[in-house]
Amino acid sequence: MNKDLNRIKIVLVEKHLTSKWLAEKLGKSTCTVSKWCSQKSQPDLQNMNQIATLLDVKLSELIVD
Repeated sequence: MNKDLNRIKIVLVEKHLTSKWLAEKLGKSTCTVSKWCSQKSQPDLQNMNQIATLLDVKLSELIVD
């Protein structure tokens, strides 16, 4: 089973942004965002919506199907 559930890290790279930038914009710790990017934990739907807005992508682009 594929354990990659989100594409946050990939989209950050595509947009030339860092997880530190995302953490600052979300008001989250860099550790939390790092865990999301490394698939060690997953953001809830509200945070995923915020991330999609900040990265100017559709929510569906952040989720691995």
